Amino acid sequence: MTTFRKRILESINNENLQTALDNNTERRLKGRAAAFESIPDWRERRLHANKIRADVIDNLNAYLEKFIAKNEENGVIVHRAKDAAEAIQIVLSITKKSLQSRGVRGENQKESSRKVLVAKSKSMVSEEIALNHALEKENIEVIETDLGEYIVQLRHERPSHIITPAAHLKKEQVAELFHEKLGIPYTTDIPTLTATARKVLREVFLTADIGLSGVNFGVAETGGVCIITNEGNGRMVATLPPVHIALMGMERIVPNLNDLALMLSLLPRSATGQKLTVYTQLLHKPLENQTRHLVILDNGRTRLRNSPLRESLYCIRCGACLNACPVFRELGGHAYIGSDLSIAPYPGPIGSVISPGLLGENYVQLAQASSLCGACKDACPVNIDLPKLLTRVRAGQAEERGKKKEEGAGLTPSTKFGLQMYTRIATHPKLFTASQKLAALTFSLFAPRSQWIRLPAFTGWGYSKDFPKFAGKTFRERYKGKHGGRETSIQVDKFAGEQVGRFEGEQVDKFQSEPVSQFIHELTALSGNVQQTNNATKDIIEFLKTHNISKIHLEPNVLDENLLREAGIEFTSEPDPQIIVGVTKAVCGLADTGSVLIVDGALHASLIPEIHIAVLKQSDILPSLPDAMHLINVTRAAVFVTGPSRTADIEMTLTIGVHGPKEIHVFLT
Repeated sequence: MTTFRKRILESINNENLQTALDNNTERRLKGRAAAFESIPDWRERRLHANKIRADVIDNLNAYLEKFIAKNEENGVIVHRAKDAAEAIQIVLSITKKSLQSRGVRGENQKESSRKVLVAKSKSMVSEEIALNHALEKENIEVIETDLGEYIVQLRHERPSHIITPAAHLKKEQVAELFHEKLGIPYTTDIPTLTATARKVLREVFLTADIGLSGVNFGVAETGGVCIITNEGNGRMVATLPPVHIALMGMERIVPNLNDLALMLSLLPRSATGQKLTVYTQLLHKPLENQTRHLVILDNGRTRLRNSPLRESLYCIRCGACLNACPVFRELGGHAYIGSDLSIAPYPGPIGSVISPGLLGENYVQLAQASSLCGACKDACPVNIDLPKLLTRVRAGQAEERGKKKEEGAGLTPSTKFGLQMYTRIATHPKLFTASQKLAALTFSLFAPRSQWIRLPAFTGWGYSKDFPKFAGKTFRERYKGKHGGRETSIQVDKFAGEQVGRFEGEQVDKFQSEPVSQFIHELTALSGNVQQTNNATKDIIEFLKTHNISKIHLEPNVLDENLLREAGIEFTSEPDPQIIVGVTKAVCGLADTGSVLIVDGALHASLIPEIHIAVLKQSDILPSLPDAMHLINVTRAAVFVTGPSRTADIEMTLTIGVHGPKEIHVFLT
């Protein structure tokens, strides 16, 4: 039995893992289905998204040149890394410069001798190049700040899912971990566990020398870097530390902001079942007193682009194919191992293509862990033909064109021989008919009373599956016997699945002509609060007094400051982690998602305090995201906030209030 099959059996027989995977899958699939109901033209959107991604990969060099030029124009320091080793050296070089800078400004010996602290947001590219391990070897402290990533880091594990890193764990395992590592009393109360992580990681955000994040999309037209998170950690690492490093796979480009809006209508729905993630931020220029580095990584992407697997570069890392795959749902990500026993950085259907495509032959066997049922293709928001790509990996087409192929990669010699023999027989109709009759006769002697046959374990079927008994007659023989040899015409309705955008009799959304009502409905459904007001300052003062709050973080020119002074409310525009309430202006609201747009100077006030108050004019509520994209084209940094921060990283249980505000209140003027 191969090591890969042993790992598969271990996963199937692990009861805790099976329970955790079932919980994750069921809720993800239900959430995705509900989210897509709000965009009935989703089929058209995914076809359009496929064309955009195809255009980007076809013209990648031109888009990259434009994207890099815009970033340099915006004051971002851009680095190109051809492989993992070069990317690691670039990050190490940045951290060493940070250490030298801090040594000069350090107020005392203790400060200057402290390790460089890197607060890290979720990044699959960093997993791909094993960045954490490399930095830790150089005595650099790296702390994962996504709750799921933090949990697996404490367990010294790899993430088991692209979107939900701790999907393989039950709350009891997390409770034991936090009790052992963080010293808290044992508890399985998920809000308490989440609050503990918030408390520990808040200090990391506020003292980190460097913030490191991934990149969901880069916008070629503006040089913007888009990072989406639900917990708020992505915003923290990109705005609070004096240095921000954004690590990006070179293929993660969209041509313009309109194309970004399309991708953002598909990615959150596919990944987490949300219409829009809580924090969708777009960064153009570094913030004041901040340096931003952008590291653009190749690491096999050029080779993959020149291979028969190039379509895999269309992937936007939503994880939908993992949730849909019947094999992944039984195994989890840690079962996807290479020949050297290392866990693949990318698991599931897409991982079984890009892991061998990027990292080589070590992971070609992963393509065998698929039923080729097509569920992954149906779930993909950019319409990648994953079954086709998986068969190409199996056929030894994971290398560049012109390279020698190793057909049947990942198969045992006996399996290869069996498939070769089957191919010879199946391609000759008379030989195939004869083989069926022989098999039927043979098995009838060994299993005359059963409809199923238990094959030997070495075949792969004998572990948990029975093989159906061969029929006594072939299909043609049964067909001729039933119809007396007559030809029968069968009428087949034309498949209408591609006739997208036609929804006859569909009821018009009840909020379509009432953007204010729709905005209130959507934000309230996300645990946000909306209050309509004729005098925002007076009503906010009343709110503050009701909550016994006497000092706030206030964005300038939002409230009547004289009224605040008269009411005894102190205010400051400087970030202060002790302040509970931050008040900002919202540039606009989005009716269909309940989001508010916050820009530039308001970023800290909307992030650090526990309560975020946004003042929004009713006339500034727009129908949807595409209508607002022009407003962020000229900003240094902008974020669409959609409800309070949240997570579902522990047993898929929704918990409100992680790293960002626990409450959001919108005062509509």
